[in-house]
Amino acid sequence: MDNITKEQYEFALAKVEELLPLVDDNTPANDKITLELSVMSDIVIAYEKLHHPIEKPTVSELIKLSLEEKGITQRELANNIGVSPSRVNDYISGRSDPTLKIARQLCMVLNISPSAMLGV
Repeated sequence: MDNITKEQYEFALAKVEELLPLVDDNTPANDKITLELSVMSDIVIAYEKLHHPIEKPTVSELIKLSLEEKGITQRELANNIGVSPSRVNDYISGRSDPTLKIARQLCMVLNISPSAMLGV
C-alpha cells in the first residue's frame, strides 16, 4: 500500500466517515460494511503513516505534558527529584537534558515510561 494516491486517500477517508456511524460493537466482523470500513481504514492509516508521520515527543515535551496532566508545579517536581526549580525549567525549555539519574527520577515521579524518555 505504499503507492496510495492523494485521491485514493481522500476517497477512503470520506468512505470511513460515511461508514463509521453504521458500525457498532454488535456489528459482526464479517459484515459487508465492517469489512469495507476495515479496508478503507487501512488505506487511510497507510497513507497517513507515509505522508504525516507522528514524531516522538522530546524530553522537554514529555516533562511539560506530564506536569500538566498531574497538576504538579515545576517547584514541586524539583523538590521530588532533588534539583532546583531553575534546573527543571532548563529541562522543560530544552536548554539541558537530565542526567540518567534524574531521568530515572522523572520517570518514577511523573510516571513516564523509560522507553519514551529515551526516545525509543
